[in-house]
Amino acid sequence: MAVVVQAFPPSLAASREPREFRRALADLRATQDTPPAVRPSFSEFLDGVRKEALGRGIRPEIVDAALSSVEEPLPVVIERDRTQAETVLSLEKYLSGHVTARVVKAGRAALMKHRTVLDEIANRYGVPPGVIVAIWGVESNFGRFSGIRPTIAALATLAWDPRRSALFRGELFSALEILNHGDIEAARMRGSWAGAMGQVQFMPSSYLKFAEDFDGDGRRDIWSSPPDVFASIANYLKGKGWIAEQEWGREVRVPEAAAAHVNSSVARRAGTCRATRDMTVALPMQEWQQLGVRLANGGALPAGAADAALVSGSTRHFLVQHNYDALLDYNCSHSYAISVGLLARQISSTTANPSAPKARTPKAKKPRTQKRQPGR
Repeated sequence: MAVVVQAFPPSLAASREPREFRRALADLRATQDTPPAVRPSFSEFLDGVRKEALGRGIRPEIVDAALSSVEEPLPVVIERDRTQAETVLSLEKYLSGHVTARVVKAGRAALMKHRTVLDEIANRYGVPPGVIVAIWGVESNFGRFSGIRPTIAALATLAWDPRRSALFRGELFSALEILNHGDIEAARMRGSWAGAMGQVQFMPSSYLKFAEDFDGDGRRDIWSSPPDVFASIANYLKGKGWIAEQEWGREVRVPEAAAAHVNSSVARRAGTCRATRDMTVALPMQEWQQLGVRLANGGALPAGAADAALVSGSTRHFLVQHNYDALLDYNCSHSYAISVGLLARQISSTTANPSAPKARTPKAKKPRTQKRQPGR
């Protein structure tokens, strides 16, 4: 199995922009329209947006503040949408680059720093602190990078462009609703070129459904409030079916003979997302045991565990359970979801889980005679 990721700035959020774009496309596929015969000028398009926004009840001063600085479509947004640099990474390669000792260390530090509020959120939403922190790390490098593009201008550009106009027009009005509610000012509403916002990288429509004001200041601030960021992630997963006190899955060993038997006898799952089609249907643990699947350490599978589906890369295999689907809903990519699951497990534990792969540790450097410079 291979995953297509994009080339972006050097942070764990690097591949977030197109992933959020693909998730929105999957959610709104039925609403995509065909290019019009004659496209209006950008100024004519903005006039139509302004008129419709006012008709939707968005305050005139909000519309003016949001659109006053949007004079032309952003060339960089069109360019990114047309010429996204692609690199094909296997599941194994992706995990080796994202589930590292350095990232786990940063995640554990973040967990310790925010432990109190994360525990409160976990109690309310039923999502473990480690999972929340892992998603935060993958989406924004633990809050360090969440995008620099002005959201209204980016969405206006993509809504005017005929390729995905219906999808992004809807997201544009959702963004205006956020401004109308007073959660953030237009100048601070920034994110990816595709409109994914803040440290959670929500599209505006997802924000309206799942963003939370956990710190109680009257704003759902996914840009700068850690409590709101963490609660919004947890609320999203809960809304997508996350079940408290259940695992997402585990790494397993699939011998060659077992793999052949699985490929010939176990059905593939259906779904609109490619990742959901690139996995098996769920089976009881006893059946996987009979097929020859074992824990990564060679032990027997836990008999009492919930039904699980098999996700396979080239050399690594995972039995994934119900909560894994919530991770796929956040981003429909096995590399993403498994990375989050593995990071969450290692962030939450001071010792390596025997059924999970150890984080990659950089090779030790040979001693040098000259004085070394301090680390970053």
